[in-house]
Amino acid sequence: MALFGKGSKRGANRDVLETPQYGWIWKPLIGLFVIYLLVCVGLGIYWSSEPDEFNIDQATRTELARVHGLAAPVAKVEGEEPAPAFETLPTGTATVATLMKLNDTLLHKPGGYLKNDVAPPGLMLDNMPNWEYGVLVQVRDMTRELRKEFSRSQSQSSDDKALGKAESLLFIDANAWMLPEAEHEYADANRELGDYLKRLSDDTQNNGQFYARADNLVAWLSDVENRLGSLSQRLSASVGKSQLNLSLAGDKSATSAKSTQTEEEIKTPWLEIDDVFYQARGTSWALIHLLKAVRHDFQGVLEDKNALTSIDQIIRELEATQTDIGSPIILNGSGFGFFANHSLVMANYVARANSAISDLRSLLEKG
Repeated sequence: MALFGKGSKRGANRDVLETPQYGWIWKPLIGLFVIYLLVCVGLGIYWSSEPDEFNIDQATRTELARVHGLAAPVAKVEGEEPAPAFETLPTGTATVATLMKLNDTLLHKPGGYLKNDVAPPGLMLDNMPNWEYGVLVQVRDMTRELRKEFSRSQSQSSDDKALGKAESLLFIDANAWMLPEAEHEYADANRELGDYLKRLSDDTQNNGQFYARADNLVAWLSDVENRLGSLSQRLSASVGKSQLNLSLAGDKSATSAKSTQTEEEIKTPWLEIDDVFYQARGTSWALIHLLKAVRHDFQGVLEDKNALTSIDQIIRELEATQTDIGSPIILNGSGFGFFANHSLVMANYVARANSAISDLRSLLEKG
C-alpha cells in the first residue's frame, strides 16, 4: 500500500509539472500597452504644439544663403544680429523665401507632416492636421499666384517652368501617404521654388523675374479675401443661423443652374467645428508671414497708395487669432450663452481681417 501511495503522489506531481500556467504573460503585455498609450499621449501633446512665428528678414537671408551655397548668416557675438549675406534683398525674394519656409515648417515641425499619417499617434490627432491644411492652402495659393501673376510681365508671357512644377507638386492629395507620399512631393516643390529663388536673386541670370505691381497684388488679395470669407462663414455657422439666399442679388438677369431656396439654414456639423477652427488658425498663421513678406516686396507700391497702415492693420487682426487657447477643448456655446464660443471669437477676427483686405484691394485698384 505504501508503494502504491508513493506512485500516486509522483503521478500527481508529474501532472502538475506538465500543465504550464500562462497567466503571468498578461501582466507584462498589459504593462507594455499602458506604456505605449502613455508614449502616444505624450507625443500627441508635443506634436500638437503650434510652431512659433519666424522673422521674415532672417528666414529670407537664410534661404538665399542656402540656395547659393553660402554659409548661413551667423552673429559674431552672442546677442548681435547676424551679418547679412546680402546687403539688400532683391524684390520678390522675401515672398518666395517665406513661402519656402512655410512649406518647410509643415515638413519639419515636431512630428513632421501629420495629415496623411495612418498609424498612431499621428492617426489619433485631429487639430494639428487641420492646422496644417490651413497653412497648405495658403502655400498653394501663393505658389499659383507666383506662376500666374508675380513672375509674368503680361498675360501672354510664358510661365516659369520651376514654378509650374512646384504648383503641380503642391496640389497632390494632402492625405496621400504612399506612391507618392505627400511629404516627398512637397519637399520636391520646395526644391523647385529654391531654383526660382536662386535665379531671382542672381543678377547674371535674366530668366527669373518678380513684378511688384499693384494689379498683381490685387489678384492675390482677391484669393485671400475669398478664403477668409469662406472661413468666416463656416466659423459663424457653429451656432447655426437662418440666412437669405443672396447668390443672384444685384443682377436682374442672373440665373443659376439649379433652383435655390430663398432662405436656408446654415450650420457647421458639430464634429467639424474644431476642424474649421484650427484650419482658420493655420490659415491666419501663414497669412501673417506672407503679408509681412508682401509688405517688404511691395513697399514702394503700398507707399504710393498710402496703404502701409492698411496692411499693418490686417496683420494685427490676424495676429489676434494666434492668442493662446485657455481651454483644453474648443467650446461651442450659444451666441449669448453661459459658455464661450471660440469659433465666434475667431470668426470676428477673420471677418475684420477680410473686411480690411477688401478695403485694401479697392484702394490699390482705385488709388
